[in-house]
Amino acid sequence: MKSVTVYHYDAFSKEPYMGNPAGVVLNGDELTGAEMQEVASKVGFNETAFLTESNAADFRIRFFTPGHEMNLCGHGTMATVYAMKNKGILGDKAVIAIETNAGILPIKLNPSNEGGVSITMKQAAPKFKEFMGSKDALANSIGLRETDFHKDLPILYGSTGTWTLLIPIKELGAFQKMKPHNRLFPEILKEIPKSSLHPFCLETFDPNADMHARHFSSPYSGTIEDAVTGTASGVMGAYYAKYIKSDDPLNLIVEQGHEIGKDGRVAVQVTKGSDSLDIEITGNAIYIKVIQVLLGI
Repeated sequence: MKSVTVYHYDAFSKEPYMGNPAGVVLNGDELTGAEMQEVASKVGFNETAFLTESNAADFRIRFFTPGHEMNLCGHGTMATVYAMKNKGILGDKAVIAIETNAGILPIKLNPSNEGGVSITMKQAAPKFKEFMGSKDALANSIGLRETDFHKDLPILYGSTGTWTLLIPIKELGAFQKMKPHNRLFPEILKEIPKSSLHPFCLETFDPNADMHARHFSSPYSGTIEDAVTGTASGVMGAYYAKYIKSDDPLNLIVEQGHEIGKDGRVAVQVTKGSDSLDIEITGNAIYIKVIQVLLGI
């Protein structure tokens, strides 16, 4: 019987049990892929991250939902880098490169005014794909009506490492009414059936925020809702630059998690590169506790 140590961090918040919980395993090289999946399933967080060695970068991180492996996870990356910093693995390094299934991505550690650090993570180049399905069925799948959608903004699949369906919503009040029926998603999302759903709007609770969002998981993930989503926030920034306001650079704040008591913030930086938009997200994390997982029982 093997015991695995999992460090619980909450990402995108400085308050314990707010933001987005992630599991972090620092000795991922000692586990098989199947064992990683078992750990993630038993921990039950939306993501558990596994640190391993890399031949192409400083480190490799693998990300698992309770149901399957993901290419990239923003809050899992934040949590893992915080854990490495707290455990002395990074020493005094301020810049590292991490290998993910979405490519090799640079990470910057920035000293904060409070004496800690914030983490800036570059994401993959944004990609978009048109949604061709039924808007009425889509609305019903999250407990809304099609009239709740913003009529002047497109519904699009977007990715900066992980695909999600970006759904512009007209008013903030609609978010309290949302009730996801996750099992319905794959039939509606015919172009990318394993995509998640990410409704957002330009009205916010926090006057300093630019966008409000919720994130509903693919049923294949084994979870219902993600509290504060780094990768989806990144592609929201690209969407904002493409369809709402094209300032260069753009510095945005995304708020998420209010409806499920997990209020968090993601800072998104969008700059115009030579052939694409460059997307970075910045956040923080806080250590919560150790979880011991026994495999094979």
